[in-house]
Amino acid sequence: MKITKFADSVSQPNPHHVDARKVYDSPHALTVIITLQPGESLKRHMTPVDVFFYVLEGIGTVEIGDEKVTVGRDTLVESPARIPHRWINESGDLFRVMVVKVPKPTEETKLL
Repeated sequence: MKITKFADSVSQPNPHHVDARKVYDSPHALTVIITLQPGESLKRHMTPVDVFFYVLEGIGTVEIGDEKVTVGRDTLVESPARIPHRWINESGDLFRVMVVKVPKPTEETKLL
């Protein structure tokens, strides 16, 4: 059994310049927890694989393709491969989302 505590993981450098911590990395899937401070956002990007997001804390706005929705804690959002997407924290509170990429990408994410 392997146990990973979020508090023990370290934020990895990323093109979005936000707190992004890899908490699961296997040959089959990749999971990252992203924390956005008030006013922070991800750059619009496309992943080469399907992604699903699970909101752990706070309220955030997700843009996928031409759709834009504000969602809160305990919400799961699906994002298909190669569709532009991003998260925005327009609230005054911390926003934390779990990102799961399945299967684990073999290509890089593309910034737009």
